Amino acid sequence: MGEPLVTIICLCYNHAVFIREAVESVIHQSYKNTQIILIDDASKDESVQEIDKLKNQYPFLETVLLPVNVGNCKAFNAAFKLAKGEYIIDFATDDVMMPDRIEKQVHFFEHLDHSYGVVFTDAVYMDVNGFVFRNHFEYLFSKGLLTSIPQGDVYQAVLRQYFIASPTMMIRRNVLDELGGYDENLSYEDFDFWVRSSRNYKYALLNEKLTKIRRKHKSLSSGWYKPGDQQLHSTYVVCKKAQEINRSEGDTLALAKRARYELRQSFFSENHVEAKLFFQLLNDLQQLRGLDLAIVNLSKLHLPMSSFRMWYHQLRYSD
Repeated sequence: MGEPLVTIICLCYNHAVFIREAVESVIHQSYKNTQIILIDDASKDESVQEIDKLKNQYPFLETVLLPVNVGNCKAFNAAFKLAKGEYIIDFATDDVMMPDRIEKQVHFFEHLDHSYGVVFTDAVYMDVNGFVFRNHFEYLFSKGLLTSIPQGDVYQAVLRQYFIASPTMMIRRNVLDELGGYDENLSYEDFDFWVRSSRNYKYALLNEKLTKIRRKHKSLSSGWYKPGDQQLHSTYVVCKKAQEINRSEGDTLALAKRARYELRQSFFSENHVEAKLFFQLLNDLQQLRGLDLAIVNLSKLHLPMSSFRMWYHQLRYSD
């Protein structure tokens, strides 16, 4: 049998200054049996012009130019309909693959049985100038956010805490087929994908740094929720989905830990509607604590918490 086809879905939105480096890092992989789909989500910069140049230089690229911005979930699904590969990579066009990433992930995957649906790896983070400033797992360990890297049945782990760098994943195609792709009603994709896929499939770690992930800001605060943040509401929706598919007391405790964390985040980011929703979820799970009640009552006062949260995160998470 020949080497399996890998489809790389390259999602672009306003990545004009990065897209050539990103796409060429896919084109020049040591693994050659690939289908590369480059989809632009109605960028407002010069991305389409850059895509045209790449297409002229590399005619084998499959390009999709969406007329209106639809967001990552819908854009990915539009490209996934064209995918032919046995394995799928969701790749943002401001990131960069190491030259042997796909080869190593495929060969690792091929030694796993079909109970495994995802292979993920370590990664490094770089700024807009390409300067590497952080290692993914090293940072999580150094801040006490992780004590070991979950593998195998990671359902409870993905409910409890963040540990997977999404851009590093290679996904078995049938996993996405069974899920119907990403949920287009959500504002972001990874938490929902982790929860739904890990319910039925195992995850395996290939512990090598095989992707450079670009971050516009080095600070952890760049990813904080803001007032009215749709990502926070999407997180609540995913937690409700998890409630429906939980099977054990351990699952419930893992979801409660996540809901309690998101309740605090809702309070500190001044998202009072979501604070009430996460409080109600904890109540439904019969996992309420006294501090939860105190937080939701404080949330009702609509206190300005942004400055306090900034101070706390600088103290807790600064490099």
